[in-house]
Amino acid sequence: MPMNNGTPIDIEQFAKDDKDVPPGGKYIIRIDKEKFTVDVDHMTGKQILGLVKKDPKDWKLFEHVKGQQPHEIQPDEIVQFTKHGIERFSTFAKDTTEGGRG
Repeated sequence: MPMNNGTPIDIEQFAKDDKDVPPGGKYIIRIDKEKFTVDVDHMTGKQILGLVKKDPKDWKLFEHVKGQQPHEIQPDEIVQFTKHGIERFSTFAKDTTEGGRG
């Protein structure tokens, strides 16, 4: 039984309040400036990028945890939203100029 009575849990707010995110239910995650409500407690990097319609071949995903440097999430890496301190995610375009210039 979800502990949050069906109300989505904003993991960024829980991180700011230094609270543990309870398991079960829906989660609000922020990717760049957009917020998404998901009904699972974990996703892969590729799935998170998919929410913002970005391909892992062209984009990098970073997890921002309170008090830590951003951590790059690999496409097949599983992110557990109940992990303490996750504030948000950000995307960065991969360098498309590799291989020299014409």
